[in-house]
Amino acid sequence: MAIDPTRVPRFAHGSRVPGWDDAADLTKDPAVVPDPATTPVPETIRTAIEAQMAKYPDVRSASIPALHIVQREHGWCSPTAIEQAACVMRVTPAYLTAVATFYDMFSTVPKGRNDVFVCTNISCSLRGADQLLQDMLDVAGADPDFNVRSFECLGACDIAPMASVNGEYVGPLDADDCARIVEDCKAGREVLPDKQLRRRPVAETYWALQGPDAPGHDQNAGRTPRGGDSS
Repeated sequence: MAIDPTRVPRFAHGSRVPGWDDAADLTKDPAVVPDPATTPVPETIRTAIEAQMAKYPDVRSASIPALHIVQREHGWCSPTAIEQAACVMRVTPAYLTAVATFYDMFSTVPKGRNDVFVCTNISCSLRGADQLLQDMLDVAGADPDFNVRSFECLGACDIAPMASVNGEYVGPLDADDCARIVEDCKAGREVLPDKQLRRRPVAETYWALQGPDAPGHDQNAGRTPRGGDSS
């Protein structure tokens, strides 16, 4: 079923990367690293980003975790948020903007606080993801608290069709799950706990084999290892 293009965020169709259609302002001075003396950075942000920088021999490798940190704090990767991260990392805001506009998990425009990324790649699409996206848009698309988007691939084909809700992988999903997602988010509850990827039996089996002292082991949830927010 075709997606209603008027209900899909602009960057989910047409131009794939935010900013590509924005003309460069050649009258601006060259970008510089923000001056710590004149760039106020909340201590919580500074501490969190510095902890990420300490993990890598090249501090630029902490760009993605740093952007996650400021996006959580500000709600989106605003110019102020990017300037704060750039100040701590001692890079130019332009460098972090290039990273933020490349990856779908970051937003350089204001967005709802609840991120719902519906995977629409081949495995999910074959199992009804296009209709699922439309259902999710119908249920939550007009709510300013929700940022509903299609996503190229979330790498969880075994639970197709699926979505990432505030970083939690859930699936397989059906139309009724869309309303539950909205209800759970608004109530501050765990989202679809019976369909969370990290609670699937395969995750419990993995950690049982690894032992209780394995790095990353969560005895309460039995989180299966997967990609995502490393911050």
